[in-house]
Amino acid sequence: MLKYSVALRRQGVGENKRVEAPGQKAKLKTESVDLFYGSYHALRDITMDIPACAITAIIGPSGCGKSSLLRLFNRANDLIPGARVEGQIYLDGEPIYGNATDVVLLRRRVGMVFQKPNLFPMSIYDNLAMGPRRHGIRRRAQLDEIAERSLRQVALWDELKDQLKKPGQELPVGQQQRLCIARALAIQPEVILMDESCSALDPASTMKVEELMEELAQQYTIMIVTHNMEQAVRVSDMAAFMMIDEDKVGRLVEYAPTVEMFSRPADKRTEDYITGRFG
Repeated sequence: MLKYSVALRRQGVGENKRVEAPGQKAKLKTESVDLFYGSYHALRDITMDIPACAITAIIGPSGCGKSSLLRLFNRANDLIPGARVEGQIYLDGEPIYGNATDVVLLRRRVGMVFQKPNLFPMSIYDNLAMGPRRHGIRRRAQLDEIAERSLRQVALWDELKDQLKKPGQELPVGQQQRLCIARALAIQPEVILMDESCSALDPASTMKVEELMEELAQQYTIMIVTHNMEQAVRVSDMAAFMMIDEDKVGRLVEYAPTVEMFSRPADKRTEDYITGRFG
């Protein structure tokens, strides 16, 4: 625990974090959520409140359902045959599971960035314009404004403003991942989901993405999945620790402000994991 306590003190974690006092209105809320893939029970009884304009890190050993949980928030699991959800998830108090939900609108409000850059085989500009075009924006001047705004948000405008016709897949991987974040921002979401989005990056690129996360969290609600405990300490306000129970089902073991979890974990299993005793 010592190395995390020292890191937390050095960074001033807990002094200037974005999470407000208990009772802060949740941007996202899960109530007794279970996820099934056919007969396979993937997640059980997940209940948590995700605060607005903060970074929430989901941590835990491989196979405990971290990515499956993240994908629930924009209904990405709907694309998997046999996927079924019990319980409910709320976005600004409105349920997102049910026949009345406009899933296209939901995915505009809740964007996602994946583990590896997944740019489309087209230009940088067209990668940024694709989402807005799908949502009805056609005027070139408006698309130009969106492209510039999105690239500025991820600190890529000065680097790429003269290369917008270049294929996005020709960029270095660090720039590709930031471009993927810019593409998500182009449709002006309220929530950004990031699934191991730094795992394929070198340390310098990882630092840039982490700095970007912290800047974006002033305006957006961000949820990340990470295996990197130091990263969770560095960037997150809240931390959710998951593991598999005796029935091989993913469970939420502990959910707390990051400073509390990494300095005073409430559950022995959490302490064992973050100190490297297993996982």
